[in-house]
Amino acid sequence: MNIPQNLKYTKDHEWVSVSGDIATIGITDFAQSELGDIVYVEIETEGETLGQEEVFGSVEAVKTVSDLFMPLSGEIIEFNAGLESSPESVNTDPYGDGWMIKVKISDANELEGLLDAAAYEALVG
Repeated sequence: MNIPQNLKYTKDHEWVSVSGDIATIGITDFAQSELGDIVYVEIETEGETLGQEEVFGSVEAVKTVSDLFMPLSGEIIEFNAGLESSPESVNTDPYGDGWMIKVKISDANELEGLLDAAAYEALVG
């Protein structure tokens, strides 16, 4: 299982990469493997400002639908439009082409509450 050291993680299996005040968010390798073949990613919150742990969208796999939770408060400024035609990129490259949203961070202090790679690895065992 791939758990990049340079990212932050949530107990809900989202990952966060921060550059300045912009966070790129997706789901972890563990999450995509648990879900199975992803057939649709629904994000209808672009342009909205959401609080930490609010639902920003959902991922539909062959057998289930899972909500996606905001790891940080902020405004959703971009959705990965490539997922509309290739949702399977979440399965094949969850930390690269399979990213989901970019968020303008409202409260950088919330980063301190996220898990580092070692803590996330302990969570998923």
